[in-house]
Amino acid sequence: MRLIDSFARAIILALTLILPTTLNAAPLRIVIDSGVIEPMPFAAPTFVDEGGAGEFAARITQVVAADLSGTGLFREIGADAFISQVSSFGAPISYNDWQAINAQALVTGAVTASGDQIVVKFRVYDVFSGAELGEGIQFAGSTGSWRRMAHKVADAVYSRITGEGGYFDSRVVYVAESGPKNARLKQLAVMDYDGANIQYLTDNSALVLAPRFSPTGDRILFTSYATGFPQIYLMSAADLSTRALEQQDGTMTFAPRFSPDGQSVVFSLERGGNTDIYRLDIGSSALSQLTNSPAIETAPSYSPDGSQIVFESDRSGTQQIYVMSAGGGEPVRISNGKGRYGTPVWSPRGDMIAFTKQNEGRFHIGVMLVDGGEERLLTSSFLDEGPTWAPNGRVIMFTRQGAGEGGEAALFSVDISGRNLRQITTDGAASDPAWSPLLP
Repeated sequence: MRLIDSFARAIILALTLILPTTLNAAPLRIVIDSGVIEPMPFAAPTFVDEGGAGEFAARITQVVAADLSGTGLFREIGADAFISQVSSFGAPISYNDWQAINAQALVTGAVTASGDQIVVKFRVYDVFSGAELGEGIQFAGSTGSWRRMAHKVADAVYSRITGEGGYFDSRVVYVAESGPKNARLKQLAVMDYDGANIQYLTDNSALVLAPRFSPTGDRILFTSYATGFPQIYLMSAADLSTRALEQQDGTMTFAPRFSPDGQSVVFSLERGGNTDIYRLDIGSSALSQLTNSPAIETAPSYSPDGSQIVFESDRSGTQQIYVMSAGGGEPVRISNGKGRYGTPVWSPRGDMIAFTKQNEGRFHIGVMLVDGGEERLLTSSFLDEGPTWAPNGRVIMFTRQGAGEGGEAALFSVDISGRNLRQITTDGAASDPAWSPLLP
C-alpha cells in the first residue's frame, strides 16, 4: 500500500503510508480540550466511482462517516437532506447548497479499481469559509485493504479539523472469552479499532491474559498458563511464532509491557511469595530488579520517553499508584484519593496516566496528571478495569463486566472528557484490550 500526494509532491515509502503533517490553516476547527458538547455537522456524499469501483465507493464512504461520527465530535447529515449531489470529484463545490443544510465540513472522494488494485482520493472543505482544508490526497493499495484506506481518509479528515493525530487506522489485541463464568476459556484475538476484521492468534487450550503490542506493532507480549503457572511469552504479529521469556524454576512472571524503544520488557516476577518489578533486555536476556519490597508490585508502564515507570503497589497498606525512575530507586506515590488504584498506563502523549479505581463498591476508569493532580473519573459501573490508550492519547478502551451469571465481559471506549461511552462489537465476551500504534 502506498500514499501519493496528488497535488504537489509524491512521498513513496515501501509498505509505508505517510500523511502530510503541515496542513493549510483554516477557521474550521474542533478544539478537543475545550469540551465539545455539540458535534460538528458534516456531509460525506458517496464517493464517486471513477471506474471499476463497484461497491467499494459506497463502503469506503460508510466507514469514513462511521469513524468520524463514532468520535462523538461529528454528526453526519443524511443524504436525504442534500441539495447538491457530487457526481464528479473535480467539479466546483456549491457551497451555498451545503450551507443551507448546515454542513460545516464536506468530505468528497473518488474511487478507482483495476484488477486487485484500488485507488481512493479525497478532499475536505470548510463549507462556511468556502475553502479547502489542506491538499487533496490519494491512497493506493489492494482491494483487500479498502477498509484501511477508509480509516486513513478518516484519520486525515479528523486531524485536519481537530489538529490532533488520528487513531482509526489501528488495531486492538484482546482476550476473547467463551464458556461458563466458572470455567472460562480464553484466547488471544486482534481486530480493527472498531471491532471489524477479527482474527484469532491462539487457541483456547491455555489461559491467556494481558496482551500488549510493541511500540512498532510487530510483536505482542502476553501472559500464558500453558505450563500451569503464569509466564510471559513473546509473539510475532507476522507469523504468530511464540517463545517464552524469562522462565526460572520457582517463579511466576506476568503483567509485561514493552519499553518505548521495544528493546526491553518490564514485568512482575513472583518468587517465594514476593512480587517485584523487573526489566529484561530482550536481546541479551539480562535481567534487572527494579523494586525490592515485601509488597505486591505489578502493572508497570513506561513513560513515552522511557525515563520513568508507573506501577501499582500495596506498600502503603492499600493498592495505590507510584512513579519511579526507569532504573529503579525510591518511588513516589501519586494517587491520593479515596479507594484503591491499579492498572496505571502512561498516555502516549506523556501528559496523563489512566487507571482503574475501586471505591465504595464501584469501579471506575479515570485519568490524572503524571504528578497525581487533576484526577478525573470517566466511568462508573459494577466492574470497569484495564484501560488502554488510543495512539493519539484522546480515547481510552477498557473492559466492562456486569454483575451475575449474565454479566459477560465486553470492550468499551470513552474519550478523556468522559463523553462518548461506546461498546465495541466483538464475537462473544472480550477483555484485556491493548491498542496498537498507528499502522505503517
